[in-house]
This record gives sequence, C-alpha cells and structure tokens, in this order.
Amino acid sequence: MNVKMVREFWRMWGEEEPEKKGELPRHVAIIMDGNGRWAKQHKLSVSRGHRQGTEALREIIRHTDDLGIEALSLYAFSTENWRRPAEEVAALMQLILDFFASEIDELDEKNVRILILGDKEGLPEKQRETLLEAERRTGGNTGLRLNIAVNYGSRAEMVKAVREIAEEAREGKILPGDISEEMISEHLYTKGQPEVDLLIRTSGEMRLSNFLLYQNAYAEFVFPKVLWPDFTVEEYDRCLRAFGKRDRRYGGREESGT
Repeated sequence: MNVKMVREFWRMWGEEEPEKKGELPRHVAIIMDGNGRWAKQHKLSVSRGHRQGTEALREIIRHTDDLGIEALSLYAFSTENWRRPAEEVAALMQLILDFFASEIDELDEKNVRILILGDKEGLPEKQRETLLEAERRTGGNTGLRLNIAVNYGSRAEMVKAVREIAEEAREGKILPGDISEEMISEHLYTKGQPEVDLLIRTSGEMRLSNFLLYQNAYAEFVFPKVLWPDFTVEEYDRCLRAFGKRDRRYGGREESGT
C-alpha cells in the first residue's frame, strides 16, 4: 500500500490518520445489491436498474485504482441468478457485453488485470468469449486486480478446489498430510491474491450470499443502506474510513488484554 496515498486519503476527509490503524484495505469485495429496489422506487424496469448500477460501478473501479488498492472483487452474477426471470437474465447477460465493449480500452490502458471468477463454460458463447478475451488482453498487466464474479458460487469454487487436490493425491503428487490452507488457497480462483480485507454489501442486507466464503474468513464487513445505483465514491470512502478505524485482531485480543 502506498503510504503517501493513505495519508492523502485521510487528509482529504479532514481527519488525522488513526494511530496504528488508518490503512486502506489491500483487497475489497463488493456485493452490488439493490438494483431491483432502486428500479422499483423510480418506477423503472429491473433491467434499467441493473444498467444504472453499471454506471455506478465505473466510478468505483476508477477510484479503487486511483487509491492504489491491490484487488477489487465484484459479485456480478451468481449461479443462483439463473433462477431469475428470463428477461432479467437476458438484460444482465447483455450488460456484460456492453460493459466490456465500453470499458476494456480504459482498463487495459490503466494497467488493470481482469480475472473472471466462476464457471465461464456455463455462459452463453458471446459472453464467454468476451470474458476470455478480457482476461487474455489484460493478463500481463500489473496494476489493480479486478475480479469479476460471473456464474459464480463460493461452494462450487471450494468443491472445484477439493476435486483438484484429490486428483493430485490420486496421482501420487501429494500426500493427505501435505494439504494445507495455503494449498487450498492456491486452488481457488483468487490464487496469488491477498485475502479479502473489507466486504461491502449495499442496500443494508446483511448476508454473504455464497460469495468468497473462504477468502472472507477475516474480512471486516460494512453494510451501507444505500442502494447500489446510488453508491457514490463518497459512500465508498465512508466504508474505507470505517475499515481504517477498526482494530483487526484475527482471533486475538487487544494489546491491553481486554
């Protein structure tokens, strides 16, 4: 983390950097919730709500990159979302194409590396090829790691990891006693990245919805009530400030022993 950038972040808000805290997270995960409710409030179609949510997303990605945060994971489409009405699913699939058509040049130019979390083989051909091309094009970039979860479920991710490790054991490459937390992490989609430090779920809902269950083991959670299409950079900064003021103990105690 760039120390100069962290101090500038706190100065921007007119606050002193908290003693022994004040860090920005290395890895932020966001469950972008509330598009449907926003659409209902504005008497618009659900697809219009999702499109407005994409507009909010652009600024959040840019700001995350500007702050020097290492990784940003976004929950775009879960394995359970296929159960939604066909019209809504079709709108979400179209948004995938539209987003990359409009944003890939800027993301690549800014050295952002895109990684798709989830089962790409289960997607329609156009969407699958678009996502694969985004990964290929930005694969050599060294800046922000932008993880976009599409057709993703955390339990399925862990099953995939277990099967891969079991196959290595069957082939005699490893022994059961060799299996460690680090080995499991290396078989997840996010291998090589820091674990999630801060999870944000907008709209006030307080649940993980099968998102990065393993990676969120010691994450700090923030649940702003604002709906995702209204989630601004200022709202995002409030979440980052809340994180910076927390005392992360990782199962231990405060230095005072209380």
